[in-house]
Amino acid sequence: MSASRSSSPNSMSQWSQKENKMFEEALAYYGEGTPNRWDKVSSAMGGIKSAEEVRCHYENLDYDVKMIESGNVPYPKYKTQGFWTRG
Repeated sequence: MSASRSSSPNSMSQWSQKENKMFEEALAYYGEGTPNRWDKVSSAMGGIKSAEEVRCHYENLDYDVKMIESGNVPYPKYKTQGFWTRG
């Protein structure tokens, strides 16, 4: 991905489980092609993350999925509760 992926301070912000859930729900509601999508997702999250943070978070997750699907990164191993395992 582009250099901005790792150089943007917003791309490194921490997201709670609650924030991720809000992000997923807003992202599902405001699908691809929605005008001002990142502003709308940010607003739907109550403004706790900026439109730039939302966009960066999406791009990072999209990059991770592409890396997994391409075989460059192994599929994660989950415990039954859904947490990552070391192995």
